[in-house]
Amino acid sequence: MPEAPLTRVSLLLRIRDPADIEAWGQFVQLYGPVLYGWYRNRGLQDADACDLTQEVLQGVSQGAARLDYDPARGTFRSWLFTIARRRLHDFFTKRGRLPGSVEDTSQFDSLAVQPNADEEAQWERSYQQQLFALAAEHVQTCVDRSTWQTAVAGLPAQKVAESLGMSIGNVYVAKSRVMTRLKQWIEQVQGDE
Repeated sequence: MPEAPLTRVSLLLRIRDPADIEAWGQFVQLYGPVLYGWYRNRGLQDADACDLTQEVLQGVSQGAARLDYDPARGTFRSWLFTIARRRLHDFFTKRGRLPGSVEDTSQFDSLAVQPNADEEAQWERSYQQQLFALAAEHVQTCVDRSTWQTAVAGLPAQKVAESLGMSIGNVYVAKSRVMTRLKQWIEQVQGDE
């Protein structure tokens, strides 16, 4: 059974060591797709989104040794979001290009000020989606194939039961077990963030 990634605070402590390949792998696996997706949703092309994602991750890598996480000052994700926004603003400034049409500069201008609620909500949604995708990937390896298919089929319990030759009760039990494991994995990963 694969080991779940460490809790966020312990992971943040571990990434202070640039030689901790496992911790950095977990960090990049969780936050890389969040950054990339956010940049793509801001209108960047694939290559530009990849470049900015790498720049942010490299910046975190360079500053991780000095990272002093204090939950009273805010969440790590908020700090990372701030860095991502600044890199995007710098990207548009350096290249002299604005997102969208030349007439619509509101997205560019908004990067210079505090983020709005929609922008923050989208960032948080991206994080939660990536966290769920990783949880699903992990849990799928921990249960047998029919249990996984039963839980994620998205079909009415009666149809699943008929197609797999199971009772409806067993279908609900399988779904419940998978959902419980997903929830536990996510709680473990989020830990004391």
